[in-house]
Amino acid sequence: MINRYMSDQNLAVASLLFSASMWGLIWYPLRLLDDAGMSAVWSSLVMYVAAAILAVPVLFRQYKLIPEHFWQLMLLALAAGVTNVAFVVALIEGEVMRVMLLFYLSPLWTVIIGRWWLGERLSHAAMLLFAVAMGGSLVMLWNPQIGWPWPHGLADWLALIGSIAFSINNVLARKLASVPMGLKTGVVWWGVVAVSLVVLLWQQTPVPNVEFSVWLGAWMLGWLGIVAMTISVLYGVAKMPVYRSAVIMLFELVVAAIAAWWLTDEAMSMQEWFGGVLIVAAAYGVAHITVNDEH
Repeated sequence: MINRYMSDQNLAVASLLFSASMWGLIWYPLRLLDDAGMSAVWSSLVMYVAAAILAVPVLFRQYKLIPEHFWQLMLLALAAGVTNVAFVVALIEGEVMRVMLLFYLSPLWTVIIGRWWLGERLSHAAMLLFAVAMGGSLVMLWNPQIGWPWPHGLADWLALIGSIAFSINNVLARKLASVPMGLKTGVVWWGVVAVSLVVLLWQQTPVPNVEFSVWLGAWMLGWLGIVAMTISVLYGVAKMPVYRSAVIMLFELVVAAIAAWWLTDEAMSMQEWFGGVLIVAAAYGVAHITVNDEH
């Protein structure tokens, strides 16, 4: 039994690290699509439609389970949609570092919501590792010129809203651990599609006049990227307390910084390297506690 638990936990940690790595890299193809004339919200719509279509047969087979968890599934869909669209629009409209700093307050909201909604408590070791992880993210993103992480405009508020929605998404995924993965996955994808459509209609954004290859690129990014990332994060979050998954998901910051250094002209400072080391150390510690200290 213990060996089975350890195997599940190792797979959950690996799934979250994979998903965090993918999210840390996806900004680059989104930037290429934007340069080609397809805005980030349109890219999100196309990617998630591509993924959501794959979920239709699963939703059809498991529709009888929806009434039992209807409101929680609808909230999961809304939280996923708001997370994606708010974060994407905030990155376009605002200062990237401020947006990242506000969005990556999400582990803090996750712990608060998880304590209230799931009754999860943090041990002393867990609190220490959580503090190290949050400290690492602040070290990586902190810039005295942008001030304290308090919203000052629309983009800042969107980043904060996206942060809270992401926390709700993770807590709900944990709360709905007994719900089949296929059903939760389909609900998340269609939730992003719905919110993206609402935003595009509200903004009255015209259909992008781009080449077929750009549409195909966004579609394939949905099939090859969004599908794998969503399944990985939902699996990982369902298998462990939400604060642990929140800490591990901060690994996305490290991947994003290294990817920006490798793929662009942006250089990683000693401050970013130090913050990244703190996040990796905290993620390792959290994974170690998950496997060894609960049994």
